[in-house]
Amino acid sequence: MADRGASALSLPDDWPAHPDPILALNRMGSFDWDLDTGLMQMDAQAHEVFDVRPDEYDDHPETLAKRVPPDESRRLDTAVSQALKNGSENYGAYFRIRRRDGTLRWTHTQGYIRRDDTGRPRRIIGIIRDATQELGESDARRDQAAKDEARRQQTSVVELTTAALAHARTVQDVIDVLKDTHGLVHLGATSLVMGLVEAGRIRLVAEGPSDSFVPGTRVTRIDEPYPMSEAVRTLGPCFIESPEEFAERYPILWPHITDLNITSAAYLPLIVQARPIGAMGLLYSDRYGFTSEERNILVALGSSIAQSLQRAMFFEQESDLAQGLQQAMLPRTIPSVPGADVAVRYRAATIGGSVGRDIGGDWYDLIPLPGGRVGAVIGDVQGHDTHAAAVMGQLRIVLRAYAAEGHPPATVMARASVFLHELDTDRSATCLYAEADLTTGVLQMVRAGHIDPLVRHTDGSCLRVTVPGGLPLGLSAEFGRLEYPVGTIELDPGDTLLLCTDGLVEQPGADLDDGMRTLSALVATGPDDVRDLAERLIDVAAERGGDDDVALLLLRRRGPDSPQSGRRLQHHVAPGDPAALTEARRMIRSAVAAWGAGDRADEIELVADELITNALMHTEGSAVVTLRAFTGSERRLRVEVEDSSSALPRRREAGESGVSGRGLLLVELLTDVWGVEARGGGKAVWCEFVVPDHD
Repeated sequence: MADRGASALSLPDDWPAHPDPILALNRMGSFDWDLDTGLMQMDAQAHEVFDVRPDEYDDHPETLAKRVPPDESRRLDTAVSQALKNGSENYGAYFRIRRRDGTLRWTHTQGYIRRDDTGRPRRIIGIIRDATQELGESDARRDQAAKDEARRQQTSVVELTTAALAHARTVQDVIDVLKDTHGLVHLGATSLVMGLVEAGRIRLVAEGPSDSFVPGTRVTRIDEPYPMSEAVRTLGPCFIESPEEFAERYPILWPHITDLNITSAAYLPLIVQARPIGAMGLLYSDRYGFTSEERNILVALGSSIAQSLQRAMFFEQESDLAQGLQQAMLPRTIPSVPGADVAVRYRAATIGGSVGRDIGGDWYDLIPLPGGRVGAVIGDVQGHDTHAAAVMGQLRIVLRAYAAEGHPPATVMARASVFLHELDTDRSATCLYAEADLTTGVLQMVRAGHIDPLVRHTDGSCLRVTVPGGLPLGLSAEFGRLEYPVGTIELDPGDTLLLCTDGLVEQPGADLDDGMRTLSALVATGPDDVRDLAERLIDVAAERGGDDDVALLLLRRRGPDSPQSGRRLQHHVAPGDPAALTEARRMIRSAVAAWGAGDRADEIELVADELITNALMHTEGSAVVTLRAFTGSERRLRVEVEDSSSALPRRREAGESGVSGRGLLLVELLTDVWGVEARGGGKAVWCEFVVPDHD
């Protein structure tokens, strides 16, 4: 409520020289606000109006924040700011203050703005007075209007939050919506906690602010004396209306959150179909108690959040199943190929928020063949669903079997097309099969409706290889055309063959040829190492987004001066087997010493131990440790730790007293290069150490 301009102050230039007697008679206090220093001096009557003692006020307006509620403070700041900006000489405003006993009362202020010759405001002098009697009955009306406005705002926040939650796909999405500045913070909450019910316990999934975590509450039992546990146990909201009530009802929790200055809290059960799936707590630092309307709004909000959480949990479960199927269909491991460096990558797309549509039929494969040959496959089954992934798995296995039988490339492709046609499915597939003789460098390729491959030469140039092609698999038998012409090129030592699906090339509204040229330029300027290049290409695809998944296979023919794999050791570490872990460490120490890498022995052993421990802790299976020594232009030692989990390692922030979260930081600091390779249903985390030569 502002009355700026309604009654201008007319004050002498030397005011306030002796204003106290006049103002005191009218129960008015005065203030003098120096805008340059930010200091605001007040007289004794002004102290009385604000209900602060002289020793409680240090001439800084911020000190009065405990007396002026946030909504009132924002409204008063707006009135003053507008007057300063638009050149006004004065302003006036009604606002409420909270007295020492917690009650609210109306107050009125008028200020006169003094400016210098340039018009810049330098000083505000004015009065402050108790306006309770003046407002009389209008106070109640205004208070009711304020309550109605607050209720309207709260209802609006519930509606906006519910609308935002409609787009949340994962549990983290739901948490992000609630912690967003346009979310629950508009309800005045200063802290948010949320827990999910898992196996009879409550697991904390969100807390804020970041420094508000209470030790020992990450996982709690439902029967423990915590407010979230009570909300889950009773299936009813738990409202705490004062610090004293909080301390009395929850003496274990209260001492850990006193620094948050909590004055009240609301803990809401998250219930779906009469079953609790979790609980959420909203903690406040500027309010006492809850009206019946506020309670009803919060309960309604809890119901909306519970529905969104349930939907997100179902999505994550189905997504995990779908991704598990996708990974099961891809090769579990990529074999080592003498004479070549190989890297494979797969990136799933997310389409329109539909569960199951973030997988597809893209695949890669590498097939060892007799006589130093190798077959490289890239393909894409039509569609983005579990059916496409299932068809892809069958097609991959059949194509691999035909190639292993020794059939020439054209026959392999033709038979695969007939097989897909006889599956009696409505799906077709594109595919490119390349058979390479790494001894001679001769490369034979057949293409079934797939995009052309690329070859990067040792001079840095990258060219598109035009391969004559036939119809996509599954269609050729229907049309009676099983011809797949064979294209032949020679892969020189150091050249890199790139096979990919169209998700890496195509962009909405862009021509395919333009996309191939863009990809060629990216490959030409990319890293020399095929693993680094594959990672770079997948990162670009992830940054670009798109509605198609991406499969990628890179094969680089080694040259005579390229590092060759020398000695190789491997050890299997089963979970819960300390002896196996000890033996792996002994193997690493012995091999490092025997291979002349003693200068980096401590670093290698520490990193290997960290990778093995992470694999055992964060996966359900065993770990396979491989140690390789490479010779060539530089001596390198490579450590690989393979596990059965497709989840990629992620960097976590370790707290001051945290005992975990620093593993990847150690790996990054101690190794010369490291990375992660997809291995079908699992992965391998690898790192390399450059070992100096010794005379």
